[in-house]
Amino acid sequence: MMEKPDNSKSFWKSSSRIVPGRPSPNVNLKMANPTKSFGKKSGDSTFKDYQMSVSDAWDMGDDECCILEKSNSQQNSVSPTEAASHDISIATANNHAVVECQEQPRSDPNYENRCRNRRFDVYPGWPQLQKLSSTPEEYEDSQSKISKLSALIESPFLNFADLKQISWSGIPKQMRAITWRLLSKYLPPNGERRNYVLQSKRQSYCELRSKYFMVDSKDESQQDTYRQIHIDVPRMNPHNMLFKQELVQEMFERILFIWAIRHPASGYVQGINDLVTPFFIVFLQEAFGVNGFELEKIQFKDLSEEVRHAIEADSFWCLSNFLDCIQDNYIFAQLGIQEKVNQLKDLIHRIDGTLHRHLQDQGIDYLQFSFRWMNNLLTRELPLHCTIRLWDTYLAESDGFAQLHLYVCAAFLLHWRTQLLNQTDFQGLMIMLQNLPTYNWSDRQINILVAEAFRLKFTYADTPKHLEGKS
Repeated sequence: MMEKPDNSKSFWKSSSRIVPGRPSPNVNLKMANPTKSFGKKSGDSTFKDYQMSVSDAWDMGDDECCILEKSNSQQNSVSPTEAASHDISIATANNHAVVECQEQPRSDPNYENRCRNRRFDVYPGWPQLQKLSSTPEEYEDSQSKISKLSALIESPFLNFADLKQISWSGIPKQMRAITWRLLSKYLPPNGERRNYVLQSKRQSYCELRSKYFMVDSKDESQQDTYRQIHIDVPRMNPHNMLFKQELVQEMFERILFIWAIRHPASGYVQGINDLVTPFFIVFLQEAFGVNGFELEKIQFKDLSEEVRHAIEADSFWCLSNFLDCIQDNYIFAQLGIQEKVNQLKDLIHRIDGTLHRHLQDQGIDYLQFSFRWMNNLLTRELPLHCTIRLWDTYLAESDGFAQLHLYVCAAFLLHWRTQLLNQTDFQGLMIMLQNLPTYNWSDRQINILVAEAFRLKFTYADTPKHLEGKS
């Protein structure tokens, strides 16, 4: 049995290897005293310290070593964003408080089955159970939204402001695929040109495949990139048979490899593979039909080659456009993520000093848990249908979602305030922060989360003192 970790030691294990898939210098990562980096002020940290602290965040095999015990508790005057958030706030104000996810007592006759089905949840860093068939809550105004979106999309020239306003509070699944293509600016607002542009972009992607995807390339850097992608793709959603299908894995490998070659400033970074999944699922759902769509029973080979290629091309272009506003997250040293982690720390310090001090007193560094939140956009903390609902809002953000995501992370951390304060040691806090119990979340929890994030953004974004680095 592993010894209880000393708070004076870093949670992350020392690693002498450079993490594959993340651009990094050839330096010796061993440090005489790795804990010193977490005691420094944010402005004093070096890339070596940063890399040391996150070096094993993606090593799935190493996650088992972290399990020491089972935790007992798991801008116009009125912009489209403001209007949509106001609607959500009114809708959720009359709801009962969110029922926190708690373990069922052992007397529950289904206890053993529930535990067996959740065997992946006990490993920090593994995705939550992701089932689109887990009966996510339907929108009360679904039919009204479908009518409004249909009228907008069928108009000769799309009003993007109206599209974003309607989409910000959630998109009905029947309209999600076409709406995401438009919000991603993959399709033009001019209705007459959409089919032509769509076919042209899909053909362009086929040409990119022929030009760039050469697994027998003599270029060593390309071989290293492909090798790491080939390792990472099978790790995605290990409990879902869809992602074990050879055709699906090959498709993900092509998308990620071509994206990396076209973005040499960053290349492939571990975690980007998770960001393909929501686009892939939305377009796959469109191809199979939204009614009766069961993710666990899908056979990708049942689709024609033409439809499979269309899903792949659409996923690639939408991903590329989606990542444009967070490109600095993935360049060398991932400076964008470092900055956002420090901003989250300062924001929580200002909003909830008690929670902030509790985390600091127990030796918790924000980088240890929020690196993945920023790098993967919470895709590993939320069920898949909740991630898709959250991305409805991200895609509809007028000024890009990068700033809103900071406040979503703040609202997400504050949501677990009571449970975190009840954890009185480093071990319990880290186990909970890396495996937050969101497995039974639905769209309603995401609606509340984004409404709270908008409130925090509205309150603090124009008072940037809390986002200034400490000198």
